[in-house]
Amino acid sequence: MLLRQLEYLVALARERHFARAAAACFVSQPSLSAAIAKLEHELDVPIVRRGRRFEGLTPEGERVLAWAHQVLAERDALEQELSVMRGGLTGTLRIGAIPTALTATSLLTSPFCAAHPRARVSLRSLSSREITAGLADAELDVAMTYLDDETLRQVRKIPLYEERYLLLTPVDGPAAGRAEVSWAEVAALPLCLLAPTMRNRRIMNDYFAAEGLVAAPAVEADTVAGLYAHLDAGHWSCVIAHAWLHMFGVPAGMRAVPLAGPAHGPRVGLVLADRAPVPALTRALLAVARQVRVRNRLDLLLAAHTSG
Repeated sequence: MLLRQLEYLVALARERHFARAAAACFVSQPSLSAAIAKLEHELDVPIVRRGRRFEGLTPEGERVLAWAHQVLAERDALEQELSVMRGGLTGTLRIGAIPTALTATSLLTSPFCAAHPRARVSLRSLSSREITAGLADAELDVAMTYLDDETLRQVRKIPLYEERYLLLTPVDGPAAGRAEVSWAEVAALPLCLLAPTMRNRRIMNDYFAAEGLVAAPAVEADTVAGLYAHLDAGHWSCVIAHAWLHMFGVPAGMRAVPLAGPAHGPRVGLVLADRAPVPALTRALLAVARQVRVRNRLDLLLAAHTSG
């Protein structure tokens, strides 16, 4: 059994198409098919459900795929360790982030790349469920997500910051001159909010419900950028997490007003699979996280945008 065969299997499971998997691996489709057939022969189990097109993996194939992810992850970790001994960390750090935390990832990735110029970062916007699966299957090295996610098991958690919520509202609107606003007052404004499928929106819905209200936004979006795109109109207001200020700031013609209670929302942090040893690239990112002090950086940003 060769590592190349495992790489082909992982690509096939990801692409769900023989030709696309072959293209991703820079080989011909017959070569990829032959390598997987040879793997089936060597392991003496059927791996692929065969028909006129790719129909998925057999139960045995799913088990082989799980081990393939682990074996390839161990290979990558070994290469990282050796690169350190050769004088410079190399390889690709694979990071997943929930969309609402994606805006703050550059606080870590930029200093990481500066400290390790030969290393690369692959950053993906993923749902909480996709992050859980990616860590379990060793397709991700580390993720930035809500730490109270009950689906996260067998992981190490490193807190970074607690979400704080603000109202972005037009400077000529009724809430712009306030020192703070309540969730009940926010519910009465013309709103654009994240879609209910997003965890951040469900958190906000709980705060509205605590006031006996249900928010009825005129516009819902499944990305933070989609929300900000509507703020230029000068009509809508939007509840944001303070980490979004790092990427988007406060648009012209808008004011950021703190929300009255709760003091902060759920914790956001880094999570990694609870395996030993921790790969060198992941250790390097954790070292950066300890130095950067994301919470302090975001709190200073919050103060700068709400003072006065």
